[in-house]
Amino acid sequence: MAETTPLDRFRQVLAGAARAIARDPEVEVAFASESGAQGGKLARVVSPGPGLAPRLVAEARGAADSVALRLRHHDAKLHGTQAPADPEARAVFDALEGARVEALGARAMAGVRGNLSELAEARIRSDAITRARSAEEVPLATAIGLLARERLTGEAPPEAAARGLELVRPWIEEKAAGDLDSLALALDDQAAFAALARKLLEDLELVAAEDTPEEDPDEGGEDEQGEDEGEDDSDDEEQDAGPQGGEMEQRAQQEQSDEEQEDLDADDSDEEPGEPGEQGESSAAARPNRRPNEPELAGDYRAFTTRFDEVVEASDLCDEEELNRLRAYLDTQLGALQGVVTRLANRLQRRLMAQQARSWDFDQEEGLLDAARLARVIVSPGHSLSYKIERETEFKDTVVSLLIDNSGSMRGRPISIAAISADILARTLERCGVATEILGFTTRAWKGGQSREAWLGDGRPPSPGRLNDLRHIVYKRADEPYRHARRNLGLMMREGLLKENIDGEALLWAHGRLIARPEERRILMVISDGAPVDDSTASANGGAYLEKHLRQVIGWIETRSPVELSAIGIGHDVTRYYERAVTIMDAEQLGGALVEQLAGLFDLKG
Repeated sequence: MAETTPLDRFRQVLAGAARAIARDPEVEVAFASESGAQGGKLARVVSPGPGLAPRLVAEARGAADSVALRLRHHDAKLHGTQAPADPEARAVFDALEGARVEALGARAMAGVRGNLSELAEARIRSDAITRARSAEEVPLATAIGLLARERLTGEAPPEAAARGLELVRPWIEEKAAGDLDSLALALDDQAAFAALARKLLEDLELVAAEDTPEEDPDEGGEDEQGEDEGEDDSDDEEQDAGPQGGEMEQRAQQEQSDEEQEDLDADDSDEEPGEPGEQGESSAAARPNRRPNEPELAGDYRAFTTRFDEVVEASDLCDEEELNRLRAYLDTQLGALQGVVTRLANRLQRRLMAQQARSWDFDQEEGLLDAARLARVIVSPGHSLSYKIERETEFKDTVVSLLIDNSGSMRGRPISIAAISADILARTLERCGVATEILGFTTRAWKGGQSREAWLGDGRPPSPGRLNDLRHIVYKRADEPYRHARRNLGLMMREGLLKENIDGEALLWAHGRLIARPEERRILMVISDGAPVDDSTASANGGAYLEKHLRQVIGWIETRSPVELSAIGIGHDVTRYYERAVTIMDAEQLGGALVEQLAGLFDLKG
């Protein structure tokens, strides 16, 4: 029996890593003298040679990782239907899709990120961009692919491409900077990403606007082909396409276990409380509030009855057709602010990614070769090689809950901006691996509801407590991918939804949901336009009744709870309630304030 060489063992482990990343047991790796066209489930990579030179090993890993990521995240049929016919435009379109699938892997797995960086360097060495002396000589597909990679991962272009890239960068940025920024907002949605890529091609005048294929309004396909992308990538961080066979087998087993668990989670997130269209707002299924972590607060605050309160999914409050219409309306509002919100999203992402500074443990027996310590090996050949291992970051063990005031005074521009900001925040934090929950609070009626009727029927006893029916709305659960919940955010645009606001109990509800989460770090951000207001409660208990309770709740959370609390007031000073707060006088400022408040919270932990 022939002896297995180190090169053979490396190929076997490389294939195992590719299968784990692609989640496909049929992926194979073949060595060749030069890289060739990839086909099917075979990755052709340049052989690193018997000596297994570190740079060539990293390039081989990068090539295998690239193929595996394409198998996992790329739908060839969808890509073909969206791709333009013009050869130059098609090359740019293909380069953007390649940047997308590789960015998904680079964001989630540090080892893959390093391998893909080495692969990018290898690709550029043989690309015409390194020889370009004028803008006409620069391959547009290469240049735009590098700019998209820079936007999506934060990785600077390879140094060899810098001169050629600068010949065309000003022109590309002038024509399509907003388009490049917006690509990051649809990273895990191939159909939406393709539509943005087509828009970029239009702005660069590579395709005509009338040639752009119409988007399919049915979003079911994206769930089928990319169901687990938003949640699964964050679970793959511990994978590394390294040369440790035993570790790779263990990781592959863990990967399979994680996938089975996430399938169960996906099933749970797809459950519908009721058939769409069968019930409207008045007949939505009501469920009593559950507050297992509600604190014991001093004072006499109480609810006259909680029998008519409800915690309701946004999809329960209107039928599917209306929800689609409301989402379309929100998209028109979002489109008008596309340039602004994409810049805000990218600024927030850069701030959050900066918190994920890489740190290493040195002088290890295995891991990545520590090039900084090679000099001592040269000076003393008897000295053993030194390796380094990247430390795991605790940054991603975080959940953010955004609690939005859905009171009538938010009607108009404030609630539109709040919904747009929530939309952008959810997408941005999901790309950064931070779980995000979006909640809303209002009441079921104006000036008291069934609770007030019950109080009147009991003969109006004095000091009854809260006399309105709470409506707490779940727009997006923390474990739910953004693409599942995006339609729900349009509900905030619904006429008649926004009524009165009882902030204290809403904070307790959102706080209880956060405390029940497994993440070590929990952040609660409140968007409101002022003090709590409910006429029935105020007239029966005194005007300061709800405000006093709100102050008690805020004080308890800020001093005794592990939840970090922050607030943004629209048009009213909320700094008198919250220790960490900002007040804006124009709803247009909300997006920037949201970014700064959240980034500031992460900076505090930095």
